[in-house]
Amino acid sequence: MSGTAHLPSIAKIASYPEAVSYDTITTTPASPHIGAEIGGIDLTKPLSNKQVQELHDAFARYQVIFFRDQKISFEDQIRLAGYFGPLGKHVGASTISKKTDNDLVRKFHYDETSKQISGENFHSDQSCAAVPPLGSMLYNHTVPPDGGGDTMFASMYAAYDSLSPRMKTYLKGLTATHDGTRVFGPGTPVSVHPVITRHPVTGREVIYVNHDFTSHINELPRLEGERVLQLLIDHCNKPEWTCRFRWRAHSIAFWDNRCTHHKAIWDYWPNVRSGFRVQIEGTAPPVAA
Repeated sequence: MSGTAHLPSIAKIASYPEAVSYDTITTTPASPHIGAEIGGIDLTKPLSNKQVQELHDAFARYQVIFFRDQKISFEDQIRLAGYFGPLGKHVGASTISKKTDNDLVRKFHYDETSKQISGENFHSDQSCAAVPPLGSMLYNHTVPPDGGGDTMFASMYAAYDSLSPRMKTYLKGLTATHDGTRVFGPGTPVSVHPVITRHPVTGREVIYVNHDFTSHINELPRLEGERVLQLLIDHCNKPEWTCRFRWRAHSIAFWDNRCTHHKAIWDYWPNVRSGFRVQIEGTAPPVAA
């Protein structure tokens, strides 16, 4: 896809993102609500200002963007992520991923010795932090030989939009506790965030609770809060607003942590899936819609 490109204001992006003509990249949507594969770009080299601008627009529009056949180094991955903000470190006291010789890059490697993998439930990365990450970028250089190891992504825009008007009214003003010790153990942050947030770039409303980190809704009686939270989690996980990314060697997935959930599928044991992830820092706590 190439040629003319009149890009609408990011704040006016529709619920159903469509393929857009850009000048320096191509986009192929992955589903009606979320995800697009980016082509026509070489991530082993520094990008032009125009390429960065168009990647920013695609990232806001599609919520998660994918790249194929990119044999990137740590330096390439850090440079690409750096176009979106400063890189940060995992908040967890313990995690299944491993450190590398670069403090900004974590190794995600699973093989026949693995007893567990990271992210088997739909979740938003480290929502337990006072300022959760803006996004995460995973590069997998090695994938199972016969498929498997897909990652699923869910749009929290689409999940919010499909709520009834009465439920939207009921949820606004509520907050929820996000407890990192549920996943990473002692020493991990515990934070309170609005149940319904507004994305700082697009202005769209988002359901901001998830299975792994959200322990309870603060303003509701215990039983009511439990039932409402479970309803929201089940609603957020519905397949209608998901896409499923099938990894190939040297692929990249880069997701907006502020408006998506993701889930790793461990169907490839004892085969190997291996790669590296970097994290882009958030700039402010989630803001109530």
